[in-house]
Amino acid sequence: MLIWLPVILIVLLLAIFVAGQIGLLKGTAPDDLGIRDGKLKPPSNTENSVTSQAALYPDNPQRTYADIEPIALINGDGAATMAKIIDVIEGLERTEVVKKEPNYIHAQFTSRGLQFVDDAEFWFDTEQNVVQVRSAARLGRKDFGMNRQHIEAVRSALAPSVEN
Repeated sequence: MLIWLPVILIVLLLAIFVAGQIGLLKGTAPDDLGIRDGKLKPPSNTENSVTSQAALYPDNPQRTYADIEPIALINGDGAATMAKIIDVIEGLERTEVVKKEPNYIHAQFTSRGLQFVDDAEFWFDTEQNVVQVRSAARLGRKDFGMNRQHIEAVRSALAPSVEN
C-alpha cells in the first residue's frame, strides 16, 4: 500500500491542477459586494480577507487578521485616485476590473496555477477622505496573505503619486 501512496498523491495533485485550469476553482462572485450603509462587506470569519473597515466589526473573529489601512488620496483628489487605481489594476497581470463607478471599483485577481479568484473593492469614502479597501478569496478558509498582497501592490504602485 505504501508503494501506491506517491502515485495517488501525484494523481490527486494533477487532478487539482486540471480543475484549476478548466475553471472549477474560480468560484462565483458574492452577490453582496458594494457599499451598504457607508460600509463595504465585513471581513470573512476565516483568514481569507482584508478590509480597511475591520474596526467597524469588533466582534468579527478575524478582525485583527483582516485589518489593513485605507489608501491615501493623490493630492487630496478622490477622482484622480480612483482613476489611477483603475490604471494600476488594468496594468497588473491576471487582474480584471469588473465594475467601475466614480466612487467604486470591483476588481478580480486570479492566481497563477490553480486560477483561484479574489474579489477586491475600492471605495472613495468622501466622509473619511480616503479610499476604503476590501479584498477576499472566493474559495477556501485561508488566503496565505494574498489579499493583503493585492491591496499593497496597488498601494505601492500609487505611492509615487501620493503626497503626504
